[in-house]
Amino acid sequence: MIIPFPDPTAPAESRTEVFERYLGFFRDRLAAQLRELPAGELRRSRLASGWTPLELLKHLTYVEMRWLEWGFEGRSVPDPWGDRRDDRWFVAPGESLDGLLAALDAQARRSDAVIAAHGLDEVGQPGERWDGAPPATLERVLFHLLQEYARHLGHLDIVCELAGTAASE
Repeated sequence: MIIPFPDPTAPAESRTEVFERYLGFFRDRLAAQLRELPAGELRRSRLASGWTPLELLKHLTYVEMRWLEWGFEGRSVPDPWGDRRDDRWFVAPGESLDGLLAALDAQARRSDAVIAAHGLDEVGQPGERWDGAPPATLERVLFHLLQEYARHLGHLDIVCELAGTAASE
């Protein structure tokens, strides 16, 4: 699917719809850019920090779960930091692009359900995610999530350029 960049002048029913449009766009661009990379580039790091494109994909999937399910809703999740090993992003040798994209899609459906079930001004549940601080509103969580996607997609643009594929538009 190709989701166009959300036009800031396009009418929206609500602020929630604006957040949803950007989140959908960012997920779509992430998947499209990863599919454009040659297979050998998916597990290769081109940056000094050492992360790979597949690790980025898994990280963003977990970021959504950590902020919306574990954080905002205060749900118990089996391994909120399952994208990390030894303080680094981690993808097991048997994990594939298709499998990780399917996990992102499943997480997107869960995230979208959380967003649909709550108002932007609603305050999240107290829990471990907040490390003792008061929980944030859904709007603040979504704003943080969008900046996380935007920042990391900028990083992925650089990786794609170094790999010789097109960066996002």
